[in-house]
Amino acid sequence: MVLSHSWVKPLLVLVVSLVVGWFILRFIGKISWSDVGEAVTSISIAELLALLGLLLLRQVLNSAPIHLFTPGLGVRRAVMSDLSANLAGTITPPPGDVVVRVAQFKTWGINPVDGMAGATLNMLIFYGARFAAPALGALVFCLHAFDGGRVVTGVVCLAIAVAIIGLLVAVLRSDAVAEKLAKRAAEAAKIVGAKVDEDRWVAAVKDFRERIGRRLQRGLGVAIGFMLLAIVVDALILLAAVRFVGLGPDAAPWPVVVGSMLLAYPLTILPAFGLGVMDAVVIASVTDVISVDHESALVGAAMVWRTVTIFGTLALGTLAMAWWRVGARRAGKPAPASGV
Repeated sequence: MVLSHSWVKPLLVLVVSLVVGWFILRFIGKISWSDVGEAVTSISIAELLALLGLLLLRQVLNSAPIHLFTPGLGVRRAVMSDLSANLAGTITPPPGDVVVRVAQFKTWGINPVDGMAGATLNMLIFYGARFAAPALGALVFCLHAFDGGRVVTGVVCLAIAVAIIGLLVAVLRSDAVAEKLAKRAAEAAKIVGAKVDEDRWVAAVKDFRERIGRRLQRGLGVAIGFMLLAIVVDALILLAAVRFVGLGPDAAPWPVVVGSMLLAYPLTILPAFGLGVMDAVVIASVTDVISVDHESALVGAAMVWRTVTIFGTLALGTLAMAWWRVGARRAGKPAPASGV
């Protein structure tokens, strides 16, 4: 029996809410919320600007793959496209982010098919880097103290990352693999009730392979490197927040904070970028090493990190969207109404 689409989203939200609640109760102890408030409000304007600077660096690194794989796009436009798509995807129903990307590619004189191929590769490479991050996190954590469990976690996640990237390379090197994957994806979509034209899916995957295969083979390693750097900068934003709320190197060693963050990074695959679940796991991992007395300050730092990386990204997306619209108007190519 196939579930109706109307049941899928509420069921997913309920399950995620229960999991978030369980993680918070399980992994975070008794918190002094007055101490959390003091930690958050202790952040100065200069420190906030420093965090926003790191956020902008993260966005530049994060958009590198789409820049590398989309001819004529450039770094500035790649960052604008990513920020605008994130904003559209957050405040409008699907496929709002795709509509905005296509409209931008058209006003910039870029073939939308090439642009969306680059955007798709950007997403796939992020999935690979997301699961490679724990391997780097285990190495960083071991700079403080060796932990076999964390090393095993890193190795397992690295294997998943290699499988993801290996599958992507195989699809782009073989028509047979691409066709087989497309058919299986179509079958999976039908299971959840989606109406799918299998032949069109196969044709789309083959077209994608032809358009992007050579570019991917030349720039795959560089793109993964940039994406991993973006994830590391994300961890550095959290580390900076930890320092800004008053936890120095002795109270919270940097390998523990950064390593814990990278080890938990695959949890960003959950809705809202793992909000709640990932935060609880990172805080529990850090307090497992340092004094539990610093737990409230760590919660405050996590709140600052979330505020900067979520609302800061949306603010940058708003600026990027406005900049694009003004530029399109001046070029005599009015931006189509997108609802954003």
